[in-house]
Amino acid sequence: MYVDYKEVGRRIAARRKALGLKQNKVNEMAELSDKYLSNIETARSIPSIDVLMRICKALNTTPDHILLGAVKKSSGSEIGKAIGEKVSSMSEKKQNIIIKMIDVIEGENI
Repeated sequence: MYVDYKEVGRRIAARRKALGLKQNKVNEMAELSDKYLSNIETARSIPSIDVLMRICKALNTTPDHILLGAVKKSSGSEIGKAIGEKVSSMSEKKQNIIIKMIDVIEGENI
């Protein structure tokens, strides 16, 4: 499979701009050196998988979107998925405590 790194760079830049982020902020969030994101966005540098994953995390997107332009349709909120993943790995006793906590929070109209 061929990866068009110019297009990858364009997608990263478009996502960054859509979020209203400057390159230096994304560099900071993804722990990249100065100018590295600029080099990736202009296809002067090819990011490693590690760097690509850090950029995706900073831009709250997926590697599929950056590499292929595919936008994954979400079946629920990201926070809901994160909560579900954490709770599903807990014991049944802890899950019941979480349910009771949610019931209390719902009753408080927070």
